[in-house]
Amino acid sequence: MTEAEQDKAPDLSALEQEGEIAADYVEGLLDIADIDGDIDMDVEGDRAVVSVVGVKGSELVGPGGEVLEALQELTRLAVHRQTGERSRLMLDVAGYRERRRAELTKLGTEVAHQVKEKGEPKALQPMTPFERKIVHDAVAAAGLRSESEGEEPQRYVVILPA
Repeated sequence: MTEAEQDKAPDLSALEQEGEIAADYVEGLLDIADIDGDIDMDVEGDRAVVSVVGVKGSELVGPGGEVLEALQELTRLAVHRQTGERSRLMLDVAGYRERRRAELTKLGTEVAHQVKEKGEPKALQPMTPFERKIVHDAVAAAGLRSESEGEEPQRYVVILPA
């Protein structure tokens, strides 16, 4: 690995530290809320991933993942406060993000095929940055282009014909 590649490569120990800080923070939140759940930590690519598993109900996810997004932002802030570094940590609860990833990949692929057939651009509903990235990846895999338009929190994906 060249020196430039090492500079770009994520620091595994720093990501593990982020995961540890985040896990402690989330565990504290679960205790305060008296919610039973286990914490799993992992590193995927260039980000730490903390998952809350074994929880019942969807209070920690909320409608459209709104509560999960807020918890993730709070957790990132807790990590930043301790490390001084901006975190790209991902928080998942009860496998919500994996299920959502599958749904959005399917949606992006299906809409890309519709756009190919009709030759007209199609705009999707507003999504979070995480969700838009999944759709952009699915559209690119289908051989088309897409772009995000609008302002947060109403930012959305437009799929463009070839």
